[in-house]
Amino acid sequence: MGNAARHSVLDTLSTAIVELDEHGCVREMNIAAEHCLAMGRERARGGLFQDVEGIPDALLQAISTTANEQRGRHLRECRLAGGWFDCAIQPMPKQHMLLEFYDLKWQLQQNKLQQREVQTGMMDLLRRNLGHEIRNPLGGIRGAAQMMAAELNGRELGTLAELIMREVDRINELLARFGQAELERLPLDVHCVLQETAELLRLESAESVKIVQDYDPSIPEILADFSALRQVFLNLLRNAFQAGASEMIIRSRIDYDSALLQTGSSRVVRVDIEDNGCGVPESLRNMLFLPLVTGRRDGTGLGLALAQQSAAAHEGLLSYAPLEPGSRFTLRLPLDRTHA
Repeated sequence: MGNAARHSVLDTLSTAIVELDEHGCVREMNIAAEHCLAMGRERARGGLFQDVEGIPDALLQAISTTANEQRGRHLRECRLAGGWFDCAIQPMPKQHMLLEFYDLKWQLQQNKLQQREVQTGMMDLLRRNLGHEIRNPLGGIRGAAQMMAAELNGRELGTLAELIMREVDRINELLARFGQAELERLPLDVHCVLQETAELLRLESAESVKIVQDYDPSIPEILADFSALRQVFLNLLRNAFQAGASEMIIRSRIDYDSALLQTGSSRVVRVDIEDNGCGVPESLRNMLFLPLVTGRRDGTGLGLALAQQSAAAHEGLLSYAPLEPGSRFTLRLPLDRTHA
């Protein structure tokens, strides 16, 4: 097989391939490796691999050990410029080295979806148990108030008893709706929702927060519930403000490679909300979307759990990533198939 044919075959692979010579310089790489390393092959070829920006020390150490021992090895969850990868390192003749990088994007996305199912399941369990524990005493309160209203018909205290009954009924109604995302999904422009919530936060913060809006105008309408999305975005913006953020960035894009539960949807709308606040404590990051988990003394721990449940009801996903400083929350929502 000639060099041109060999290069053509390598370029069809989704696995990133890099060949190093005996001096540790890049001899060859395929297109997938360009995305993995965020560097074109013409620029990388002939240069030392260790000089490529973003190569972790653990990978360089593993390459050196493989060269000395002449035995292949695997390195899990390497953070490179193009994302997270598993790496296989194999020795080759003439002291050359073959590096294979396997993109973990799909696996990480599926892990997040599985976590979402656990989170929404716990929210549903909390709703059922909390509803049961509260409804029992509420039933007694309403029964007593009903008897008082019958005895005191027409008097002032009777009116107060009727007020108690109405408030108990209202609490029962709230419990029935708690954690249940009953959506009215209609075509809407997600930027209209984002614009309204951004304006609300500006008013609440007395315009003390700078909000940068970076929208993709080509994004079509999506099928979604305006009120539910408004509550999700408002919750995320308020959390950022309460975390001491002085600047926020709201960004919308279309993703073409996100793995969502909805089959047949190859494109999703991605909305990023970034801030420069104090961020989320590391001890809470893996539990962030579980009910009753909060980093604030006055927090309820329900806002993000309800936001995740709303995302799930839209067949989407809400995720978190730490920034230095601050946080990034990303909401992914499927585009309607008619827009595909």
